[in-house]
Amino acid sequence: MNAAVVRASGEPPAGGTKKTERPLVVGVDGSEPSLRAADWAADEAVLRGVPLRVVYASLWERYEGTALAGEHKPSEEVRADDIVAVAARRVLKRHPDLEVSAEILAEEPEYALVREGRDASALVLGTRGRSGFVEMLLGSVSLAVAAYADCPVIVLRGGHDNHVGDATAHRVVVGVDESGKDSAAMRFAVEEARLRRAPLDAVRAWRCPAHESVDHPLLAGEPARLHEEQAVETLDEALKNAPADVDVHRRTVEGPARHVLLGASRGAGLLVVGARRRPGRLGLQLGRVAHGVLHHAACPVAVVPEPA
Repeated sequence: MNAAVVRASGEPPAGGTKKTERPLVVGVDGSEPSLRAADWAADEAVLRGVPLRVVYASLWERYEGTALAGEHKPSEEVRADDIVAVAARRVLKRHPDLEVSAEILAEEPEYALVREGRDASALVLGTRGRSGFVEMLLGSVSLAVAAYADCPVIVLRGGHDNHVGDATAHRVVVGVDESGKDSAAMRFAVEEARLRRAPLDAVRAWRCPAHESVDHPLLAGEPARLHEEQAVETLDEALKNAPADVDVHRRTVEGPARHVLLGASRGAGLLVVGARRRPGRLGLQLGRVAHGVLHHAACPVAVVPEPA
């Protein structure tokens, strides 16, 4: 379909792009949430020093067919051209020196965006698109892409502003799972905090199982203390390679991980969680925590795929 590399002039750069960095990809559909996501993605691309790729995907050809030679374009194709053109102009007005490419794909959005993610540094999506399922907390496209993409997927929650932030802006929060290893989610969160010059809050939720409670008053606090100590050790293991130039705050909080991270998302600029991909498993490749924060977080959420 249509593809172009544009700058502020609207013309392709001479000789084509010289950049070799994997682009940041943003999915647009003409809705205001997707245009705000494009703004946010443009800021993120500038921070990362990578090109921005604007993608619109739709199965319009199935319903209208392709234009015959000499005929006008189908109305949906004209609309698609307008959508990507508006998004590209908008981000170039915001960042005139940003390298921006735009493409229209006659495919289901979920499949097109997951495929785009194979060669992307990250995917950025709005909370919901233009479908009729307006009561859904998270659009089906965003949820499916977050579940299956090979790269980090950043979903812009409904209450966000359209700026990534700066040194005085918001914290980056990362949820630390039970493995305590130097995970892909932790590496992504550290890099985001460094780029934004923002503090990093590493959060480990812990719980004391009910069956471990004891009746003796002198021992009542012992099981809980042991679980909290394990949470501290898990955090220390996860952060053992954290660079000195990132302001890291360690937090252990008693409670279900989903609720703890939702609380931590208030006032944050980005919440980062990992999602383990399990080959051969049917259904969405998201755990309960990632699924929950995608629906309810108070800030943008980055879902980072982790190896099984």
